[in-house]
Amino acid sequence: MAASELPSISGVLTASQIRRTAESIAAQQESDGALPWFSGGHTDPWDHLENAMALTSAGLLDAARAGYAWSERTQRPDGSWPSEFRDGAVASEDTDTNFCAYIATGVWHYVCSTGDREFGARMWPTVHAAIDYVVSLQQGRNGEIYWLRGDSSVLPEALLTGCASMFHSIRCALALAESLGIPQPEWEVAALRLGHAIRHHPEAFGEKDRYSMDWYYPVLCGAYDGTAATARIASRWDDFVVGDLGIRCVSDRPWVTGAETCELVLALDRIGDRSRALRLLAAMQHLREEDGSYWTGLVFADDKRWPEERTTWTGAAMILATDALSRTTPGNGIFRELATPIDITDGFACDCVASRR
Repeated sequence: MAASELPSISGVLTASQIRRTAESIAAQQESDGALPWFSGGHTDPWDHLENAMALTSAGLLDAARAGYAWSERTQRPDGSWPSEFRDGAVASEDTDTNFCAYIATGVWHYVCSTGDREFGARMWPTVHAAIDYVVSLQQGRNGEIYWLRGDSSVLPEALLTGCASMFHSIRCALALAESLGIPQPEWEVAALRLGHAIRHHPEAFGEKDRYSMDWYYPVLCGAYDGTAATARIASRWDDFVVGDLGIRCVSDRPWVTGAETCELVLALDRIGDRSRALRLLAAMQHLREEDGSYWTGLVFADDKRWPEERTTWTGAAMILATDALSRTTPGNGIFRELATPIDITDGFACDCVASRR
């Protein structure tokens, strides 16, 4: 991909800067294809895929495909993944359902970005097994999905951020299934019920409203749309947004983080709030280093980077946000272009597929 075809935004980021960030991510890739948080750090299946998506958007397709091959190889027979790897070995056998579901978002992003339907067909068994596993943990009363399975039991708790992300991933899986001509009606029902739980049953989720992700993720991932989405963003804007620095990770801490800021950019893009999205993307650039990597966050009370690490997934979120705002690659609408399902309280069917280009 030529530099002129890479995402860029005038006055904020050039195409060459985007390429430099992508190269800083690829430089951390391990020989087996894993994309860890940083060199010597651990790899988790969700952030690994976020990195692979950013590499795709920046045209580093060989590195991205190596990442997806890693996901394919490390999937367990039941469709799940261990939650943490380090130096090529499993570091935690626990299973995070959101980590498992995200393979569908990554694969659908690659197919949309490249037009490579053969890749989608090859990865279909991996996606199918993962989403079946995730849906198997959906609860009967409200439709939420429990987030953690340990060695022998499931923790009976659902998390709003994770469920919002899974809502989006299931819809990506449905889009992939439709493109392959393989109907999955049970997934449509699961997505419908999960979206309803997110919108109407806050009591179904663990209380984490100190965290900005619980605020914007239901908008980012499409569970809220239209005026409801706009109202949700407005409701806690002043709690989390900090001037020209970005957004707080936690409402009661003087700490802004780059990845959360970029995810809010994507949420704002979904609701058409381009001006504030651009301002926030520009605001988080104080975390950028000359090699294109990004510090995770800044404690603005004492002007110190914390933690003292530059995380691949922070740069990845920045690339995806830039692509979304610049409308550069064919996959730029991965969070914006999925059709919104109708609420089950309206009594209609659910259209959970991607909009056609």
